[in-house]
Amino acid sequence: MNDYVNAVIIGVVEGLTEFLPVSSTAHIRLTQSDVLDIPLNDEYWKMFSIVIQLGAILSVLVYFQQRILDFAKTFPSGKSGSSTWWSHPISLVIVSFVVTAIPCFLLDKTIGENLENKTAIAIALIVGGVVMWWVDWKYSENPTTKSIEEISIFQAIVIGLAQIFAAAFPGVSRSMSTIAGGQVLGLSRETALEFSFFLSIPVMIAATCFKLLQFLLKSPQPISLNELGVLAVGFVISFIVALIVIAWFMSWVKKRGFAPFAIYRIILGAIVLANL
Repeated sequence: MNDYVNAVIIGVVEGLTEFLPVSSTAHIRLTQSDVLDIPLNDEYWKMFSIVIQLGAILSVLVYFQQRILDFAKTFPSGKSGSSTWWSHPISLVIVSFVVTAIPCFLLDKTIGENLENKTAIAIALIVGGVVMWWVDWKYSENPTTKSIEEISIFQAIVIGLAQIFAAAFPGVSRSMSTIAGGQVLGLSRETALEFSFFLSIPVMIAATCFKLLQFLLKSPQPISLNELGVLAVGFVISFIVALIVIAWFMSWVKKRGFAPFAIYRIILGAIVLANL
């Protein structure tokens, strides 16, 4: 199949699944191997699937631009004047990012190996679905933290630790681990989801830049114009689709829970295992 067609398909999958708690990594890897017949160990497409996440991240910046500007303008005292250097939302996102980034950097080789293991992906989908279903049922009532401004540094640290599982085991889902971890700590569904969006900005930018640098250093020849064009197509498609998904998902969560996504994860994981 033409590389540009592949880029469109993978870009759509990335945009649809990046911020839903269903694991974009699992969906992209399964799409590559089972639909597009792209080897899981193909270095270019491994890099491609990471880099086009920048398109999804751009959609977060666009959708939440006013919220982000408000955070920047009120740093460090906050809108109410009660925040500090350590409790302002920007600080909490940075703390959570650092907690996630250092272990993930050290586990990079293991993460790369799991990206090629469909059994591990399927099991992570199922286990993550069960965990998310139970957490949403158990902790969705009477949350104690109802806005990002109320999140504590302890909660930010634990959410950062939860994200390590998502990075180490593709199929867990970064957004799922952030949301479920947040709910266990008392965050409302909306607050956990919003914090997940903001935390995705530094996490995914760092991961993208790291993987792109790795690819460029390892590649025996410079990236071609055709490869750049394919990347550009994937980037634009993921941005457009992700922007639509964010708006829909924010509305969905205010009225419903995460159970449908948990059920979907379990069914998909079972299908993958049955076809190995």
